[in-house]
Amino acid sequence: MRKQMTPQEFRQHGHAVIDWVARYMENVEKFPVTPTAVPGEIADSLPELAPEAGEDFAALLADLDRVVMPGITHWQSPNWFAYFPANVSGPSILAELVSAGLGQQGMLWSTSPAATEIEAKVLDWLVDLMDLPQDWKSGGPGGGVIQMSASDATHAALVVARHLRREQAAVEDMVVYVSDQAHSSIEKGCTVAAIGHCRKIKVDQYYAMDPVDLENSIKADKSKGLLPIAVVSAIGTTATTAVDPLESIADISARHSLWHHVDAAYAGTAMICPEFRRYQPDLERVDSYTFNPHKWMMVNFDCNVLWVGNRKPLIDTMSILPPYLRNKATESGAVLDYRDWHVPLGRRFRALKLWWVLRYYGASGLRAMVRDHVALAGEFANRINQDDRFELFAPHPFGLVCFGRVEGNEATRKLADDLNASGRVAVTPSRINDQWFIRVSVGQTHTRSEHIEKLWQLIEQLSI
Repeated sequence: MRKQMTPQEFRQHGHAVIDWVARYMENVEKFPVTPTAVPGEIADSLPELAPEAGEDFAALLADLDRVVMPGITHWQSPNWFAYFPANVSGPSILAELVSAGLGQQGMLWSTSPAATEIEAKVLDWLVDLMDLPQDWKSGGPGGGVIQMSASDATHAALVVARHLRREQAAVEDMVVYVSDQAHSSIEKGCTVAAIGHCRKIKVDQYYAMDPVDLENSIKADKSKGLLPIAVVSAIGTTATTAVDPLESIADISARHSLWHHVDAAYAGTAMICPEFRRYQPDLERVDSYTFNPHKWMMVNFDCNVLWVGNRKPLIDTMSILPPYLRNKATESGAVLDYRDWHVPLGRRFRALKLWWVLRYYGASGLRAMVRDHVALAGEFANRINQDDRFELFAPHPFGLVCFGRVEGNEATRKLADDLNASGRVAVTPSRINDQWFIRVSVGQTHTRSEHIEKLWQLIEQLSI
């Protein structure tokens, strides 16, 4: 049997790995943003069988360049304008290393008190930083928990909504409402939870949910003997970052006893800046809210936050206590056991990286980053507005700009394809109804004005 890596060997190899990552961070802008690998190319470079004998660590490190890099999409490039950001940062990477080294299994307070209490405290910090309801703090009736993704958080919220109404109707007769611009994970969540209907509500001219159509849909479903149980609002839809009218939806939710869940996966980070909070009014009447620090807050994936206004329904839905998990701390009622707040039992020490990012950059540093990105997006949108070859497709309240060629779909699709084929940038083409547009998401940690300038020059070059 190969001997274990000694602390001294770990120190030596760890230095080499940190050096490799630092070089990558220094040079990421020089790489083509998307790889040229074809399907099967990376797999074909690997042996058919696992090695019988152990290999030297130098060989493992060398294969980062030989095998891994040819198939890497450079999400950390400042020329990444596709999807939404998936940012990392130095303190988050180092915290991830420490978390892996500590190897905590934080399913219960008793299995890792530091992991639980730091998580609760850091999420309380965010309640204040984002001006969320004080009842959402861990000392109140609600509370926050770190999940893997917004999809997981939304699935959990829908399961709670189903559980609360389980005695009133069969699950196949339950209905969840979302706008027709909502993220696909909500529909998937309904499928996973076996909820019978996921009703898509019409949107207005700005692609936000139409409350009139919501009300009418609920009444129509009730007349059919169905049971409406939940509505999911979006603060920043995936396609265009449209913002649903939370106040009107809260009124409707209260009138029909719906669980009201808010998906702010991308745009939630912007709420650390007071000027964006007008997009999330009336949160006191929201039952659950989720956002992803692993998108725009420089925290490595995975790190999603779910808050609930009242944690009792969540815990009642998720809690099962076999004998091997019983302990004095849990039975005292004085601690949080986060294994009761989501589907998985096991959980990593994710709070460490969020804690370090908040402390290293401070609230002022994070606000400055968000404001810089939104200003750069505004700068790009102004260029679109001033050029008669292009037109804006939707409002741009945050860092996403959607535009197209005035000639129509074919020209817009060609421009998107040509931009991505250049290797110099990455953008995302998308479509609503029959109209295609190009999404330019400005939010990568290191994107600056010069990168917007280069993007614009490339667009002009490809639009001649």
